[in-house]
Amino acid sequence: MTTVIPSEVEESRREFEDIHMRAANYFVYILTNQRHTVLYIGVSNDLERRIAEHAKGSLDHFTRRFNANKLIYAEAFPDRASAIAREKQLKQWRRSKKEALVARLNPGWVDLRRHNQS
Repeated sequence: MTTVIPSEVEESRREFEDIHMRAANYFVYILTNQRHTVLYIGVSNDLERRIAEHAKGSLDHFTRRFNANKLIYAEAFPDRASAIAREKQLKQWRRSKKEALVARLNPGWVDLRRHNQS
């Protein structure tokens, strides 16, 4: 019988996610502010750079105005067309459906940038 240590499983899962994210070329992401009163959906081929730009306030007027710099959701895509199609789809959804999507994969709405750094 093999004993599985939970920390090893979690580490393996993180490594798989890291490989998956590196293999993808485009990302659809959702940002919010600290009070979760706004949702911003964007697409980028360099998620880390784009989120850093949002955090500095050097990009979109909307994210700067509402201080939306908390990354709560991201999806990876192999090509630009797929990512843009998904972005458009999500933007058409009602807020409640977007909230359910985030809650399913990130129930605590934690900032994924900070969560992945720990």
